[in-house]
Amino acid sequence: MLQSVMGRLRGLAGLFWREVAKFGAVGGVAFVIDTGIYLWLLNGPLSDHPTRAKIVSAVVATLFSWVANRYWTFRHRRGTNIAREVMLFAVMNGVGIAIAAGCVYVSHWMLGFTSAYADFVAGSVVGLVLGTIFRFFAYRFWVFTEELDAEPEFAHDHELLEPEKPRI
Repeated sequence: MLQSVMGRLRGLAGLFWREVAKFGAVGGVAFVIDTGIYLWLLNGPLSDHPTRAKIVSAVVATLFSWVANRYWTFRHRRGTNIAREVMLFAVMNGVGIAIAAGCVYVSHWMLGFTSAYADFVAGSVVGLVLGTIFRFFAYRFWVFTEELDAEPEFAHDHELLEPEKPRI
């Protein structure tokens, strides 16, 4: 019994960490996209509007993130109702973008840290970390919720969630 429980816990941890690793890789690329655009906007067309610059850069990175997470990270969980997924993804990312933009707003306008460096740290470090934690759990539990066994890598994951039936 204890061995069965421990086996299931190890399996669940493995499943969770596979998703975390893929989500992290997608997030790393999205971070580069977000940061590159944000710094370009801060030093160019939106130099007087750091909050708007953060929103624009985050939206572009989010579009990349949706494609990568749907077709790679959570490909075994994507549903057939793409409109539902897109809507939930947009809502969850709106919250994530608001978290990052809110960090910039608080830092820049309320705390008075007005340098480009402070805006970057607030939006692309603090805001990104907080938003990423929120996004992972939102995607995992609300957006990509189907449990599909078509992928060989994930074919037996549902067995980790179901208790073994007692043998008689």
